Amino acid sequence: MARRSEWDTPDQGAGEKTFFANQGDGKFAADKIIFKPIGFVNSPFQEARYIPSQPLIANDTEGSIEILPEFAAGLEGLEGFSHIYVIYHNHRPGRFSLKVKPFMAEKAFGIFATRAPCRPNPIGLSIVELLRIEGNTLHVRGVDILDGSAVIDIKAYCETFDKVIEPRCGWQDEVTAKNSDE
Repeated sequence: MARRSEWDTPDQGAGEKTFFANQGDGKFAADKIIFKPIGFVNSPFQEARYIPSQPLIANDTEGSIEILPEFAAGLEGLEGFSHIYVIYHNHRPGRFSLKVKPFMAEKAFGIFATRAPCRPNPIGLSIVELLRIEGNTLHVRGVDILDGSAVIDIKAYCETFDKVIEPRCGWQDEVTAKNSDE
């Protein structure tokens, strides 16, 4: 893993600075990460304020994902899966703060200990039910993504590999326990 001290700055001309990490094999990885969308989300959520705060609230919400033609061959075999991960660019994230006070919590926590949508890098992750595939269109349910969001990647969900046994949910466990007592 590249540490900041291992980063070099190649000569790119006046005023241009892109940092590259020396991987030890003569290859360099850029400090700036650029993704090419593989598709776009179609959902009923035209504004971020209407997206449910938690995915379970959007369980019945249907939408679709249009995969760009050059990536359509990558869908082969996906039809046998009931659920998929959708990794997307949150193109209208709003401002982020490194400390946020989640709904129902009594105090603020670090952004990385929450599921807040406004993050340092506007990347979203959702698990949705795959209803069917028609050509390069994935019909999905449980979509909690803003309409028009660029899809960065899709991965098949497989309970055998993805299910976490007895997870701890930090402060959220305390909030849930307190609210169930009331």
